[in-house]
This record gives sequence, structure tokens and C-alpha cells, in this order.
Amino acid sequence: MHTEDATKNALIMPFLHTVLGYDVFNPNEVVPEFTADVATKKNEKVDYALLKDDEIQILIECKRFGDELTAKHANHLYLYFSVTNARLGVLTNGSKYEFFYRP
Repeated sequence: MHTEDATKNALIMPFLHTVLGYDVFNPNEVVPEFTADVATKKNEKVDYALLKDDEIQILIECKRFGDELTAKHANHLYLYFSVTNARLGVLTNGSKYEFFYRP
């Protein structure tokens, strides 16, 4: 897969639906390109926010299939994490999934 969008469509969206049970076509459950502004940056977007009862449960940051998941990517996800009530963050390239939990 040559693009991040191809990775999202072929690998991540099916994971969200089949494994996690979210309706990927319901904007009350899955919000693509969710705006998570941080103090120093505006219009920052995380690839997906997964909601239940209008509460953000999970944030997902996606990278292209085959790309290495780095500490820089994890730090980026952490910034989004810090400005929402999400308890779980996921960093993925479609084949590898790293989960981050906030108590």
C-alpha cells in the first residue's frame, strides 16, 4: 500500500468494524480526522476518534503500511490524548498496533 489512505481503507477500517465492533459509517461512533487542538497548535487532527454515548473513548493515529512506528509518532498521539477524555490511544500502520492506556 502506497498511501496512508489506502492503509486506512484496506486494513484499519475493517479492524474498527470487525474486531472492535464500531459502525465505521456512523459519525456518532467513528469520527475521521477528529480535530484535537493543543495549546500551541490549532487544527491538529487525529485520524480517528471512536465514541460511545457521545464520549471519546479511543483515539487512533494511523501511518502508512510498512512505515515504522516511532517515539515521535507516539508523542504526537500523546498530544491528542492530553486534550481529550480518551482513555485509550492506538498508533498503527495497519499491521502493527501499539496501545496506550490512560487510567
